[in-house]
Amino acid sequence: MDVKQWLSRQEPNWQRLIALLDRAEKQGMKRLSAAEVQELSSLYRKVSSDLSRARTHEVGAVAIEQLANLTMRSYTQIYQGGRRQNWRDVLEFYLRGFPAVVRETFPYTVISTIAFLIGALIGWWYGWRDPAFLSIVVPSHILDLVQNKGELWMGSIVGIEPMASSAIMRNNISVCISAFAGGMLAGTWTLFLLWNNGLHIGAIATLVGKYHLAYPFWAFVFPHGALELPAIFMSGGAGLLLARAIVFPGQYRRVDRLKILGGKAIQLMFGVVPMLFVAGIIEGFFSPSPVVPSSLKYLVGTVIFALLVLYLSYRPTLSEIAKPQ
Repeated sequence: MDVKQWLSRQEPNWQRLIALLDRAEKQGMKRLSAAEVQELSSLYRKVSSDLSRARTHEVGAVAIEQLANLTMRSYTQIYQGGRRQNWRDVLEFYLRGFPAVVRETFPYTVISTIAFLIGALIGWWYGWRDPAFLSIVVPSHILDLVQNKGELWMGSIVGIEPMASSAIMRNNISVCISAFAGGMLAGTWTLFLLWNNGLHIGAIATLVGKYHLAYPFWAFVFPHGALELPAIFMSGGAGLLLARAIVFPGQYRRVDRLKILGGKAIQLMFGVVPMLFVAGIIEGFFSPSPVVPSSLKYLVGTVIFALLVLYLSYRPTLSEIAKPQ
């Protein structure tokens, strides 16, 4: 074998492989196109064969070392690189992907919010006009505490914060999943669930208002509600995305439309989970605390909501926050 001629002939393939590996190592395998990933795999097989041939024909220690290094780098990227980049994918999603999909699907979140507010207005209206309505909608133990003792019911959480926080998280996640899954029923269950939750909130708000407990009640709601309510509305928006795909597929087949809008809906739900986790902790430990002044609770809730709006409005790219490598 003419070693010089062989090296000259193989050099372009090796240089191309080096260029692809440099990109994959800096940006991750998922930044490569499908054709580039296929090309990298093909070049990896070729360089492995070249390494074997180089060792057989003793082309030189330097060339063998370079080919061995290329082979190892290629193997690492193809079989381990994806797993190593997972944390970057998660970070990228929460920094950019989730805020972007929230903005893109915002009209659906608005519709779910309107459904909730309609229920709340109905609950408020009938709560003021018909006392019997409150006894139907509001749980009896809450009615008893507010009407007969002039107290709110949140004090029952104090002393059992860890268990209460866990139960609150489970309940909130259950509501959000139901709102999301309800989209498969053409959105009817999603809209009813949001309307029904709004109805109960409106009725309870009327009850505490009648007995001059509105200020401490909303002080309790503000801190965790700043995350919990938007999370529920976004989950409702995710359900309405599914409903849109089923009821109004447009020029697509329903199954194809469902794949497109369903992907966005699932992204919304992935983003909602951390919001519910944080809201559950706040609702279990901070919101019901008798030690924290109501004014501070209002302030904390306002700040949390403002930060949420800023987060969903803008996030930097990874290149803007990552340290140079």
